[in-house]
Amino acid sequence: MPTSERSRRINADLHAHSNVSDGALAPAAVVRRAHACGVELFALTDHDELGGLAEAATAAQALDLPFVAGVEISVSWARETIHVVGLRVDPGCRELRDGLARTRIGRDDRAREIGAQLARAGIDGAYEGALRHVANPAMVGRMHFARFIVEAGACRDVRHVFQNYLVEGKPGFVPHRWAELGAAVDWIRAAGGVAVLAHPGRYSLDDGEMWALIGAFREAGGSGIEVVSGSHVAEHYPRFARLARKFGLAASRGSDFHAPLESRFEPGSLPPLPDGLAAVWEDWFEAARALAQRPRDVPAGA
Repeated sequence: MPTSERSRRINADLHAHSNVSDGALAPAAVVRRAHACGVELFALTDHDELGGLAEAATAAQALDLPFVAGVEISVSWARETIHVVGLRVDPGCRELRDGLARTRIGRDDRAREIGAQLARAGIDGAYEGALRHVANPAMVGRMHFARFIVEAGACRDVRHVFQNYLVEGKPGFVPHRWAELGAAVDWIRAAGGVAVLAHPGRYSLDDGEMWALIGAFREAGGSGIEVVSGSHVAEHYPRFARLARKFGLAASRGSDFHAPLESRFEPGSLPPLPDGLAAVWEDWFEAARALAQRPRDVPAGA
């Protein structure tokens, strides 16, 4: 099998979260879980935060797991909040760090307003309850509120929460102005990283709007798109494979793992990238390490 084809089938998981943002596990625990699940190339991509990367990198080194530093940046585009993943970023880059710090401003005010809205909907103490689920108080967000709502017995699980609360048109939805698309991509590139459009199937965009988003992303300097994502359903894979080819974007893969029993997929459990796509990691030395460590008879995507 050609090296590029073998590289495409590496069990890469390049989208996962720790409790430094809205995941439930510490960075080292996320890495250990990924390794135990058979992940061969891993990235931690906390929301608007780099604080877990050193711990994650140390844990990955101890396990000899090829690791790249990542981040997921919140972006306001048209009427949507979208996410851009930065991979292979330098966590010490001043431009990236300063940009993320500006993006985090206002999170606490937003959280207090979410709590007030939920109180008016009959769920008292939500702000204080959400804080009990936060390891990093600067990063309180909707997932922390969702965990409290489940804990309070108002919903059976996190998925049920997001059907009834915290989204547009439902109690607890508070819009926030995040980073601009071009700025987010610029920060990632300044840090030596690769910008990837995260889980495009999640956005409430029609075909024309999706084309406009991907075109604007590519024009800004973005170079990858998540084709296989834990936030996608199977019908999304061929759709975004076609768009990756159409726009000349490399394909990425990630579970979007947040917590055991909460996330739809464990790290590394998704199918491989569809045929005929260039993997975003194809030319990375970390991918070469993963290939060197992988027996040649391991089934594709295993």
